Amino acid sequence: MELRLEVVQVPVSDVDRAKAFYTDQLGFVLDHDVEHIPGMRVVQLTPPGSATSIVIGTGMNSMVPGSLEGLQLTVPDMAEARSELVGRGAPISEAQDLGGFLFAQFSDPDGNRWVIQQIPPKGSSE
Repeated sequence: MELRLEVVQVPVSDVDRAKAFYTDQLGFVLDHDVEHIPGMRVVQLTPPGSATSIVIGTGMNSMVPGSLEGLQLTVPDMAEARSELVGRGAPISEAQDLGGFLFAQFSDPDGNRWVIQQIPPKGSSE
């Protein structure tokens, strides 16, 4: 058996505002923006280099916008990632060292909370 997590729904109140945030400020790739049935809009976005996407939209779930916490993105170099994201206008916190691992946080316009963790490439001495 093979089980892969490939899509996570993120509840938002304004799909177009969230779509702009994730593409313009975070650099996520827009995979598609479709209305499968009337009232059900599905916008799929993928972080650069990720095998897992997020989906925002309407008519898909009953989660409260902004209620998601703990989504985690990993990067090989926190300073480089923060620099690029801050340059795009993303509201990324300063990095904190939490026991040998660097973490930074941000929230999307609805308040869904994300974490960025530095995980150096395997074989790295960092």
